[in-house]
Amino acid sequence: MAYELIAAVDLGSNSFRLQVGRIVANQIYPLDGLKESVRLAAGLSSDKRLDAASQQRGVEALSRFAERLRDFDPGAVRAVATNTLRVAKNAEQFLEKAEAAPLANPQTRQLVVDIGGGSTEFVIGQSMDPIRLESLYMGCVSFSLRFFPDGRVDKRSFKDAELAARRELQAIVHAYRETGWDEAIGSSGTAKAIVDLLELNGFSDHGLTREGLEKLRNELLHAGDASRMKLQGLRADRIPVLPGGLAIMSAVFKEFGLGRMAFSEGALRLGVLYDQLGRYHHDDLREATVNRFMQRYDVDRRQAARVAHTALGLLNQMVPESHVAGHPDAQFLVWAARLHEVGISVAHSSYHKHSAYILANADMPGFSRRDQARLSRLVLAHRGKLERAQPLRGEAPEWTLIFCLRTAVLLHRSRDDQPLPPRSAGFTRNGFQLTLGSDGLNMLPLTTAALDDEAQQWAGIGGELRVNRDA
Repeated sequence: MAYELIAAVDLGSNSFRLQVGRIVANQIYPLDGLKESVRLAAGLSSDKRLDAASQQRGVEALSRFAERLRDFDPGAVRAVATNTLRVAKNAEQFLEKAEAAPLANPQTRQLVVDIGGGSTEFVIGQSMDPIRLESLYMGCVSFSLRFFPDGRVDKRSFKDAELAARRELQAIVHAYRETGWDEAIGSSGTAKAIVDLLELNGFSDHGLTREGLEKLRNELLHAGDASRMKLQGLRADRIPVLPGGLAIMSAVFKEFGLGRMAFSEGALRLGVLYDQLGRYHHDDLREATVNRFMQRYDVDRRQAARVAHTALGLLNQMVPESHVAGHPDAQFLVWAARLHEVGISVAHSSYHKHSAYILANADMPGFSRRDQARLSRLVLAHRGKLERAQPLRGEAPEWTLIFCLRTAVLLHRSRDDQPLPPRSAGFTRNGFQLTLGSDGLNMLPLTTAALDDEAQQWAGIGGELRVNRDA
């Protein structure tokens, strides 16, 4: 890999964490890590906006991480955010300031449960392959604030919290039980806090158990407040969010019919490190997701390949550095070309709008929400009125990708393997130019007329498409 050291930053709803890994012989060895209690979800208002104080706590935590990352190349660091930054309406504002799972046993199918600050993730997987993925909007921070706002815990409030969690779980539990698993695993902060309390206080001999959870619940109810519990392993930073996390974990055990759950030290940030390693070794989860989508939506693979090949060829002419393997713009252009017709499975009429909606809203493992939004924008703009792409005004790389994709779709309108006219593409002061061999173009009157219409589309948004015929 180009880097000996890589780093993952996990912007969790409760804590921010940094994991540094060292790459040796294509294996990642966790080197060190940092944790900052930020409680970002606590700053989420009723109208889904992060308040200034929580944003400041997050920025300050990241500034401390920056010291550890001072000598890292930007390409060696990847940051990912969880539920709070997915739902916050002003998340982009925070991310602009901030810019700068457990490994599966290959022989078993595992149910992994990760209770975060604002959401709980459920994965059934085998080896490195996810089989089911769900995220429910319930977390240790949000539930503690909702059901135990003053820290006090009694039978009624705990039962209410547990029942609320069980109602959320009922939406997924039937499908998960049908899929089945060999072992259940808890990961990340809430599971670690609970397993420490169970094991250090003799409530469980190993891992999380139904009996141990019941004993811990009774201790909490007897104390009436987590801060008054006299238990070994109770960390100060976990006291405010323990009731909500315990209620969710109890609900998980009951709804999924679990007797025991193992604990794994692995967490989101470690998964990010392996995702980085996989991308380098051409085992990119995003590529697998694109292939699954093409299969699920019965995409015409030959047409998708034609469009992708031609679009990438145009981009390579215009942006020579896009020849480099893994160039992000080239990757997104090819993915957009391969997925631009997924919406035909909904309806042929305005299928580009259906395609864009699917790509923006579906679960796409490996793609961040920003990635999905970018794919959606490219696909929406691949045909029809360019006015829909107006929000991209001023973003030159995006316009270039749109030009390449639109041109490739237009040139392959016949959906056959007839050779295209010789072609070259470049930039003009206000847009693009496309030069085509006139001999081949003379045999394609529909394409010629479509290119004239395309030039009008670019002119309509203040741009330019100059179509030249090479004699």
